Amino acid sequence: MIISDPSAIFYLTGYYHFPWERLYALYLSETGGHKFFLNTLFTVPDDLGVEKVWYADGEDGVKLIADAADHNKPLGIDKDFPARFLLPLMNYNAAASYHVASQCVDRARALKDEEERECMRKASLLNDACMKRLPSMIKEGMTELEAADIVISLYKELGADGTSFTPLIAFGANAAVGHHDPDNTRLKRGDCILVDIGCKKDNFCSDMTRTFFLGEATEHQQEIYNLVLKANLAAEAMIKPGVRFCDIDKTARDIITAGGYGPNFTHRLGHSIGMQDHESGDVSSANTDCVQEGMCFSIEPGIYVEGDTGVRIEDLVIVTKDGCEILNHEPKDLMIL
Repeated sequence: MIISDPSAIFYLTGYYHFPWERLYALYLSETGGHKFFLNTLFTVPDDLGVEKVWYADGEDGVKLIADAADHNKPLGIDKDFPARFLLPLMNYNAAASYHVASQCVDRARALKDEEERECMRKASLLNDACMKRLPSMIKEGMTELEAADIVISLYKELGADGTSFTPLIAFGANAAVGHHDPDNTRLKRGDCILVDIGCKKDNFCSDMTRTFFLGEATEHQQEIYNLVLKANLAAEAMIKPGVRFCDIDKTARDIITAGGYGPNFTHRLGHSIGMQDHESGDVSSANTDCVQEGMCFSIEPGIYVEGDTGVRIEDLVIVTKDGCEILNHEPKDLMIL
């Protein structure tokens, strides 16, 4: 198998590097003889427990992989292995066949051990601290971009290692766009304020969404908010080993549908998370797998009314032996700033 995802390589070796456009591949074999294909530009620790194969700019690193592979056997390919490397590798007839094989690493990463769970807790506590301070800093007339800059500044002050993703701040009707990029829209009284943020600490991610209102919330907005909150709480309450992901999604979706907003819940209920904000696996109607102890994922129902308002409430959970641990502790009751 060829592994090229930097996070997966870090998971297996303890070494992280983002290669940009250069070839970067860990080759694993059932018979041993694992090899790490690296550009001479990279600085790599001496002892990673695997043989290093170096190539320089201008040299054909793909040919080195082809020479190491067993041409008569199948070869597993990372889902993130670029076509610019895979197609030449196939032209070299490096294997008898080629198969996406990332799931073996993805499934291992999905089950967090206690050290990883503690890293997830620390990252989420930093996210809680940021979300606690942010509402008092949001003022009428500020732009979404200004609010996003405050989030980044708070993360630096709190000691986070960076963001898990660009802060998603949406005012008013912009909140009806599920993943709205902050812009120069200014906050005005009566707007909802959707805040979807996450930071990194010790290589692990956090992710949380809260929705506030400036000055007042109409009955319509309150109805939407309370429905989303009900869906969030109901889904979290049923999480335990053995429950199917699709049934968790259905629980939240049925509540929102019964409230008359089924078509306005436009995305899956959640995504897996760990060293990356979005990892393999999700909480969706299509995922019939069962929840297992040690898994970590988001629960984030939402209602989005185009041109009007949008509400999303998101927590991260870690599955425990008989339930789940909710990693976010910031209140979820409707808050008017």
